[in-house]
Amino acid sequence: MRTSRQEYHAPMPHPTRSFWGWGYDDSQLGAEELSTVRALVEARLGVPCPPPLAPPSLDAVRLPSPCLAPPPALAPIVSQARYDRAAHTYGKAYRDIVRGLDGDFAPAPDAVAYPRTEAEVIAVLAWCDERGLSAIPYGGGSSTVGGVEARRDEGRGAVSIDLGRLGQVLEIDHVSRAARIQGGILGPALEAALRPHGLSLRHYPQSFELSTLGGWIATRSGGHFATLHTHIEDFVEGLRVITPRGVVATRRLPASGAGPSPDRLFAGSEGALGIVTEAWMRLHERPRFRAAATVRFRQFLEAAAAARALGQSGLHPTNCRLLDAAEAQANGAGDGTEHLLLVAFESADHPLEAWMDRALALCREHGGAHKEGVGRTRTGDEGERDGAAGAWRSMFLRAPYLRDGCCRLGLIAETFETAVTWDRFPAFHASVMEATRAATLRIAGAASVTCRLTHVYPDGAAPYFTVIAPGKPGSQVQMWDEIKAAAAEAILAGGGTITHHHAVGRDHRPWYDRERPDLFAEMLRAAKRAVDPGAIMNPGVLV
Repeated sequence: MRTSRQEYHAPMPHPTRSFWGWGYDDSQLGAEELSTVRALVEARLGVPCPPPLAPPSLDAVRLPSPCLAPPPALAPIVSQARYDRAAHTYGKAYRDIVRGLDGDFAPAPDAVAYPRTEAEVIAVLAWCDERGLSAIPYGGGSSTVGGVEARRDEGRGAVSIDLGRLGQVLEIDHVSRAARIQGGILGPALEAALRPHGLSLRHYPQSFELSTLGGWIATRSGGHFATLHTHIEDFVEGLRVITPRGVVATRRLPASGAGPSPDRLFAGSEGALGIVTEAWMRLHERPRFRAAATVRFRQFLEAAAAARALGQSGLHPTNCRLLDAAEAQANGAGDGTEHLLLVAFESADHPLEAWMDRALALCREHGGAHKEGVGRTRTGDEGERDGAAGAWRSMFLRAPYLRDGCCRLGLIAETFETAVTWDRFPAFHASVMEATRAATLRIAGAASVTCRLTHVYPDGAAPYFTVIAPGKPGSQVQMWDEIKAAAAEAILAGGGTITHHHAVGRDHRPWYDRERPDLFAEMLRAAKRAVDPGAIMNPGVLV
């Protein structure tokens, strides 16, 4: 049976949400935690870290005066307050945090719109179209690729369109196990709304705390499942998108062979084609059975071969994440001598021993070792949260705050991710690690480069690299740009993609332009002209 409209409201922005970094001010690293991070990094790099920078004061940041005023009809939903403009200036990439710490908010939008209805979204886009203003959709602001920044070299005013007021679960179809959900809902609010119905989207990117459904769809976010249905578009049943030319509403269907999929065109469009205001999403019953195990390997490529075997087995583990020894140690999951493969299954229907027993057998065949008795089915909503997997999970969720702490310590601290086929993986992993390490040593003098696999497919994997290095005061952004470029060149040379789930934004454009076929670029430009003839929608991303 289908329920009627559900009045679940997303919480309004927290009053202490950081305007310069990730999350909330009261969750940033304190003095003791900063001291611990500093000691760990100094031990890893063998060089001292400077004293931590203090967070910037909103009153002291450099913020240009707005060059426009909203029309009277939109004034109730448009803000030009200092906090709102600063908080919507950047995403959460390393270079964003460093500039925020420095008090540099030169790219700030001229205004921030907070539409409460689709009609108000349409009105804001009409204003931007009439005035030739950049219209930048803003969900949770968690972009790590320059996806929400108004680049002033585009020579136009800019309006950030915050979708946070469009944050409800509107309708639940229990028979089809799907829900109609507004695009501005944050991850925690979405799950809280579905929980009383025994349902879940089961999409938990690292940005889950402060990212939105619309943002996940617009960036083709990668989430909870390490195998099978890894990206958010696998759960899209239908979309409603507002464009400068009008509304595009796709038909809600379980599947269709009727031409190219319009849903798939908008998924990954990064706000360049329109704003996702609603989506019908396929859901899962909340899992009742869970099984998890940590398998240890002496050789990284043996562990990768085990991950490949699992990806090709048809078992479809929920978690199949490989941490190299240094990554495991940095996250408190290991001692730095062994590589760890975290394997887990979940189900709302049945115990999981048979699946886990076969998975562990495959791992043993590739040189893995594990404790006796691991992987037994547990019941309950939370599942296993102890051991190496629990330590990694806790650090995974805390990582954005730790990254901000590293920025305050003057460090280069960032990640990049990709995907490559299994036949290329051994050489690819070696070449990207070596190119990144060599560039970082040359530029920064010391380097820690680690790798993990976040998602596994039958034909390949998604490696995720982490770089820590000492920065030079005033040069951190330039240093990271150079390291990033060296890593990106190695990725493309090795046959990988410039991004598996972080999106293209503005920062990946030079390599995305080389990766995509030229004729497809022309097709994408034609699609943009059709829905956005004034080229106001998030200019600079994709095309």
